[in-house]
Amino acid sequence: MDSLRLIVLFSFSCILLASLSIAQPDFLYQSCRNTENNYTANSTFQKNLDSLLSSLASNTQIDYGYYNFSAGQIGPDQVHAIALCRGDILLNECRGCVSNSVRKILQVCPNQKEAIGIYDFCILRYSNRSSFGVLDEEFIVYTWNTENASHVNLFSQALGNLTSRLRTAAASGTSLLKFATGNQTAGIITIFGLVQCMPDLSAQDCDDCLAGTFQQIRSCCDGQIEGKIGGRIVRGSCYLRFETYPFYRVTAATLAQLPLPPSPEAPPAAGRP
Repeated sequence: MDSLRLIVLFSFSCILLASLSIAQPDFLYQSCRNTENNYTANSTFQKNLDSLLSSLASNTQIDYGYYNFSAGQIGPDQVHAIALCRGDILLNECRGCVSNSVRKILQVCPNQKEAIGIYDFCILRYSNRSSFGVLDEEFIVYTWNTENASHVNLFSQALGNLTSRLRTAAASGTSLLKFATGNQTAGIITIFGLVQCMPDLSAQDCDDCLAGTFQQIRSCCDGQIEGKIGGRIVRGSCYLRFETYPFYRVTAATLAQLPLPPSPEAPPAAGRP
């Protein structure tokens, strides 16, 4: 009897550990939009949504990090979904992030007809409205480092130059990828930046989206972002991030852009928060 009890307890522990190991990480941010227009259980909308998200999670044909699917007939029960992976990550990281997003979004937004979930490596959104090729100016979220740059004006000027250069590079991308990374020196420190647009945007809409995003650094949140050594602004159609340490995957191209380290006599650069 004791041995049977031990077997049962061991089996239960294995099941519990397995369930914990496959738990999805929390989003950095999520928004359950259009909360006044929820769908009901077992409705046509839910069936279309489940089918669509399942297709996203299991897709192995797309290898460029951008998913844009629809399910259902045209009408109020049709569902549209977009998943966008960060342009510097590996294919398996992208697919893993999308798979986690698909499972997590239904946990945090269980009955909403519109939702968006943001991880560091990918963004997932679904809606009963198509957003293909549409510049979304409604959704926006901010995060920033609380540490101020030593020389705010110098830092802000360098950040402006960097984002302007990256904005142009991203907007000139293809219908599969509008993404750019780079760095800019600001005195003895280096600013690293990353920008990306939904690739279905036109070049002009991508440029406008990123320009508006950069303006938020000055206008948002009573000026709390301007002069900070790091920040991230995510909008529905594009996003921008900057730090004083390398946070994106360094390729051969980006490695060639890295500046030489400061001399031993120079004061230490601002470290990672």
